[in-house]
Amino acid sequence: MTTFVDRVDLHVAAGNGGHGCASVHREKFKPLGGPDGGNGGRGGDVILTVDQSVTTLLDYHHSPHRKATNGKPGEGGFRSGKDGQDLVLLVPDGTVVLDKAGNVLADLVGHGTSYIAAQGGRGGLGNAALASARRKAPGFALLGEPGDLQDVVLELKTVADVALVGYPSAGKSSLISVLSAAKPKIADYPFTTLVPNLGVVTAGSTVYTIADVPGLIPGASQGRGLGLEFLRHVERCSVLVHVLDTATLESDRDPLSDLDIIEEELRQYGGLDNRPRIVVLNKVDVPDGKDLAEMVRPDLEARGYRVFEVSAVAHIGLRELSFGLADLVAKARAARPKEEATRIVIRPKAVDDAGFTVTREEFDGEPLFRVRGEKPERWVRQTDFNNDEAVGYLADRLNRLGVEDRLMKAGARTGDGVAIGPEDNAVVFDWEPTAMAGAEMLGRRGEDHRFEAPRPAAQRRRDKQAERDESLREYDEFDPFE
Repeated sequence: MTTFVDRVDLHVAAGNGGHGCASVHREKFKPLGGPDGGNGGRGGDVILTVDQSVTTLLDYHHSPHRKATNGKPGEGGFRSGKDGQDLVLLVPDGTVVLDKAGNVLADLVGHGTSYIAAQGGRGGLGNAALASARRKAPGFALLGEPGDLQDVVLELKTVADVALVGYPSAGKSSLISVLSAAKPKIADYPFTTLVPNLGVVTAGSTVYTIADVPGLIPGASQGRGLGLEFLRHVERCSVLVHVLDTATLESDRDPLSDLDIIEEELRQYGGLDNRPRIVVLNKVDVPDGKDLAEMVRPDLEARGYRVFEVSAVAHIGLRELSFGLADLVAKARAARPKEEATRIVIRPKAVDDAGFTVTREEFDGEPLFRVRGEKPERWVRQTDFNNDEAVGYLADRLNRLGVEDRLMKAGARTGDGVAIGPEDNAVVFDWEPTAMAGAEMLGRRGEDHRFEAPRPAAQRRRDKQAERDESLREYDEFDPFE
């Protein structure tokens, strides 16, 4: 049965936003009290968060599909819908989030570090929020936006200070078991270690973690044996320890050739050249092992390696090794650049940035003008196309944004196709240019004169003057999302 998983494909879906409510307040002796539709709730996010108590991605291997809850729709009486609950997925320290193409989206290191893998949809505005002096009784509300759907890859790279590298059965598991309180599986056959083992070592005032990971064989950097699973977990380690077997029974192996092969695999994998290295000659409690260690030690030191002769079974040389590793770890930590305070980068929009683009395409031999931009696409998703007034409101917003002017400049003519959105999910319509936006053409759309009580003549004159003054301003400047 699988107990350790360090790479999974995860399919996450954020919650959809709740729809806004179109409602009119009603009570005794006041049958039409004005719009009172509430806003829809926000959809829940899917958030990946590092938790130190989690050590494997096994849960997501068995259940790769995860979804946050949807926002609730708004209700009458100015009652907004409840927001969807965020779905927090706990991942191990050192988890890397990638897209399907292999691009890194986030590198989650440190307890509490989080990343929003899928953003919840916005809730739609109710007709109470859409009311204005020119639109006193909107007969529509905005729809909630759908939540994000994402396919991501989670890849675990062990976070440790020291990595033990070497051939299978070189004694790495035995070494970590005596240096720390870790209890890895130990046996006298190759590839006993199938998953990384972590141990915590205390040497004086220095506390560091040490990782025992699957052994290497020639060709590991190309995926032979457990090579790639091993090498992924070495990337974050500050110090590499070559554990060499001085008592191997294989006639074609010796410590120097083992070292050369492992170094070549590390070189081909890449990114590990700057890590400090030491050599541990293990199993010196065996007479032949002791003799071989004394024979090869001068050659290793001539290559610039610091050499320790140890025996995990007989507990020989462990104290010197432990403090030697602590010294290297302390130097590596001191050499790391200090984390700078978070800086806020402000990138203002260019003065000529309209927030959308219009491109000309060809579809079945006919011109098609495609509109792409965050606002136009969001407004389309929020529109109920079964409601004529909502469609008119969309036309007003697009016209105020300058879409119609841009289409004219691009050469669009009456009857040409216009698509808003990407190719796989666009709203397509035949363009009918207008001299005025929908609201101006229809006059005071959305007003209901039954809401108006009789007014004195002087008040009516003041109201008409106020309306004339207001008409000089840009129509309905209010955009709740800006």
